[in-house]
Amino acid sequence: MLEKIITLEDVSMVDFLGIHNSNIKEVAAAFPGSKIISRGNEIRIQGTAPEIIRITDVLDSLIAHYQKYGKITNENVKVYLNGVTLSPGKKSADDDDDVIIYGNKGLVVKAKTANQKLLVDQASKYDLVFAVGPAGTGKTYTAVAIAVRALKNKEVKKIIITRPAVEAGENLGFLPGDLKEKIDPYLRPIYDALDDMIAPEKLKLYLESRVIEIAPLAYMRGRTLNNAFILLDEAQNTTPMQMKMFLTRMGPSSKAIITGDKSQIDLPKNLKSGLIDSLSILKGIKGISFVELDGSDVVRHRLVKDILAAYEKTEQ
Repeated sequence: MLEKIITLEDVSMVDFLGIHNSNIKEVAAAFPGSKIISRGNEIRIQGTAPEIIRITDVLDSLIAHYQKYGKITNENVKVYLNGVTLSPGKKSADDDDDVIIYGNKGLVVKAKTANQKLLVDQASKYDLVFAVGPAGTGKTYTAVAIAVRALKNKEVKKIIITRPAVEAGENLGFLPGDLKEKIDPYLRPIYDALDDMIAPEKLKLYLESRVIEIAPLAYMRGRTLNNAFILLDEAQNTTPMQMKMFLTRMGPSSKAIITGDKSQIDLPKNLKSGLIDSLSILKGIKGISFVELDGSDVVRHRLVKDILAAYEKTEQ
């Protein structure tokens, strides 16, 4: 009897094997003459050479399915056991044109509005995209999903996400802890988005190995960011000098999305917003796209649209 070991990397074994190992038991039941044993992140196959080859093909298909969709159902297992595979260009029942990625535990992350779809489209065509709009329009979440998809598809080697650490009514100096602990609350929306899109073990590995780097804007100075997807969030709180510094960090094979809300500038009154400054300076440059989101793109609670409209009316 021969034996083969398949090591699963960056895969949640609980999700892959199924509840009470139901997925792997389904595979084992289809090959009663062989033994399939899971230990840790390894699957051992014991049997004849022809059966080991067939079992390996099924498991390879399931691994590919998991890496694309972030989940495996019992029905998926049955499909691959029946030898059904997708030919190039053919769509699975799980596919959807508006889906950006399949996130953690099979969460479907998709563009929900016309302008979000435009943002996804422009990000695929342009190396630098500005996404400007009010709170709740999904700018940051969509941008993070686009970056994670690029990393997953091996279009880039790393993701760098940054924000200016500008105080929005609170004083950083009075917050407890060291610099990281003071800054992390400002970066929390980024972590929340990543939690939805990447399995916890994989995200931890990415953060520890700096495949995904989340840092205040000041940490970008002096760097050249190669083969990376770079996101600048809350760009309305950059100064013109900071914006220029960020824009000149882009290296070969890099892409960037800059998101911001012109109505939520927290800079001191005497400072001009780098976002507003750049929108006028860079207009007309070939290779840069500008996407405007508005109240119709709000995907939070239904009251948020009415709240935004009321504030805009008062400000006018």
